[in-house]
Amino acid sequence: MNETPRYYVPDSSIWPIIGSTALFLTAFGAASFIHQSTEKVAAEGSYGEPIFYFGLAMIAVMMFGWFGRVINESLKGMVSDLLDRSFRMGMAWFIVSEVMFFAAFFGALFYARVISVPWLAGAGNNLQTHLHLWPDFADTWPLFMTPGGTSTEAMKAWGLPFINTVILVSSSVTVTFAHWALKKNRRTALKAWLFVTVALGAIFLTLQVVEYVHAYTELGLSLGAGIYGSTFFMLTGFHGAHVTMGTIMLLVMLLRCFRGHFTPDNHFAFEAASWYWHFVDVVWLFLFTFVYWF
Repeated sequence: MNETPRYYVPDSSIWPIIGSTALFLTAFGAASFIHQSTEKVAAEGSYGEPIFYFGLAMIAVMMFGWFGRVINESLKGMVSDLLDRSFRMGMAWFIVSEVMFFAAFFGALFYARVISVPWLAGAGNNLQTHLHLWPDFADTWPLFMTPGGTSTEAMKAWGLPFINTVILVSSSVTVTFAHWALKKNRRTALKAWLFVTVALGAIFLTLQVVEYVHAYTELGLSLGAGIYGSTFFMLTGFHGAHVTMGTIMLLVMLLRCFRGHFTPDNHFAFEAASWYWHFVDVVWLFLFTFVYWF
């Protein structure tokens, strides 16, 4: 008898090429939209914005169709142990790639704070070029005055950012409780804890919108407000996008739980979503520490 482990090989699919095209359009549209956000182009009209939203719509269609197909294959028993292992490795490497993504932005933040700002103030600069570039520059962080004369204020750590920190840390605990409930086949507790996690994610995003409105209207912060404003919005903005995606993932897991999906021994989709959620929680702790606090 052949005891070679069975490995299910899916049929050819159109979803990978749709996903690749959607990602390209989203990235191209976003870059064009930011580049064209000037008074002249705004008056003439920008093609970047509609391309960006069209790319996002394509991503949503791709995820709905592709993930739906994988879910159907799993419910039909087509997923073997080897394929399950490949799913786990794929999710692990995806999270590693996300770590590298945020490491690049944190690297830009640390470079500005540790190297660029002291250099502009004359540190280690034997030629004294700072006297010609910006004589009144002060080695402080955040930079409250840009070279162009824009005045800004720093976002305080112990207001909404601290509240959001408590919310995200709490959501990491609740999703763990939901996972334990699933392993013990306690369906009511699973749904309750998972619902709380999704609600906490939605509250976090709502408070971040409130924070952004406060930063833009009262603190003078924007992507164009110097290095502090640009790094602040790039880091917190991309993190907010990841929280949005994580909240959607957990919401899908909640809907699947109501449909009776997952068993104590077969629930990797839930595990993958929880891995991702723990990842965005850890990234936020770094953000709170180095963007808001220190």
